[in-house]
Amino acid sequence: MFSYSLNLYKKAYSGLSKESWYLSLVMLINRSGTMVVPFLTIYCTQKLNFSIVEAGLIMAIFGLGSVFGAFFGGKLTDKFGFYYLQIGALLSGGLMFILISLMETFLTLGIGTFILSMCNESFRPANYTAVAYYSKEQTRTRSNSLNRLAVNLGWSIGVALGGFLASVNYHLLFYVDGFSNILAAVFLIKLLPSVKSQKTAKTEIHQTQVESPYRDKLYLVFILLTILFSSCFFQLFTLQPVFFKTEWNLTEQFIGGLMAMNGLIIVFTEMLLVNNLEGKNSPLYFTGIGVIIAAFSYPIFIFFPAAAWLAILSIILVTLGEMVAMPFMNTFWMSRSNENNRGEYAALYTIAWSLAQIIGPIYGSFLIEYGGYQLFWYFIFGICLLTAAGYFLLNKLNKKENSKPYKTCLLLNN
Repeated sequence: MFSYSLNLYKKAYSGLSKESWYLSLVMLINRSGTMVVPFLTIYCTQKLNFSIVEAGLIMAIFGLGSVFGAFFGGKLTDKFGFYYLQIGALLSGGLMFILISLMETFLTLGIGTFILSMCNESFRPANYTAVAYYSKEQTRTRSNSLNRLAVNLGWSIGVALGGFLASVNYHLLFYVDGFSNILAAVFLIKLLPSVKSQKTAKTEIHQTQVESPYRDKLYLVFILLTILFSSCFFQLFTLQPVFFKTEWNLTEQFIGGLMAMNGLIIVFTEMLLVNNLEGKNSPLYFTGIGVIIAAFSYPIFIFFPAAAWLAILSIILVTLGEMVAMPFMNTFWMSRSNENNRGEYAALYTIAWSLAQIIGPIYGSFLIEYGGYQLFWYFIFGICLLTAAGYFLLNKLNKKENSKPYKTCLLLNN
């Protein structure tokens, strides 16, 4: 049995490039310090005495900064390449984490959070482009999953440690998060050689060759659906921790453990799951299935009383949905891009998640304030089901588009 399990893991991880592993190590170091964002709403409400609406607005400001960071990050990635942009984003983000620990009014924290998120999110389009650059088309979904594995393993370490540090001094969260960013930049410089341009002699052949993602109508629908789903998913890191603390009376350490469990499940099972699913159906089909699974984590809070094991069950369900949906979401948008516009495609995908960080806390905090948590959980459950239906419909449209005759082209390097 042990030998069989070992072979499954070996098969799931085989064929990935050395650079993909190095890039994932950098992500692991960076995300091992991730502890500010999961505890930011609790920090605002419990330590700075902000209202739930003010805390939600701080998270929305974080999302707004992410939109600007992603947009300009994508533009700069296509113009200058992904390498130095990643380094600059990590260094500037690290310094900002340390600086905002000194900001304790709504105005100053709002401004600092905006600048921090803009620096942080400019990293994502460059990183997504780097994952695509260092992988082959047949290993792309698993390369994305390896990167996600590093993110989630680091996340598990970060939030578990963050739960402990929060019980001692919330300011420690900001210092550790900042220094982990800076350390990740150092490792990136040491492990991966400078890449001046990510363009090669020719791009891969795609069924869809669109110059800009903003003219790709099917992709724009995908982005809209992604905003809807991610606005629900982000509650896991924004308002759900407040619910666990204030309504279910769970401790910061236990909440940190729940967040860590999310990452650990992904670390030990996602690569196996993706390796088993890849190629058996389309990316959009698996995305829809994943969203449905995640949706059923929310009725638990409506129909059952407070219990630690139910909190664990909710995390298991949303994590399973995440593992099925998100690697294939990345595969889908990469399949519609080429090496000349991948930064912009990555930016628009990142912007979708950033917009969700804006609208999710806003509508969530207002629903809670004026209708209570029960209305809030009903609402996001319904949004998830609606979004899943949209992904399935989009899958049919995508198959219809790909069945039409098309012209392939090879784009020569300038």
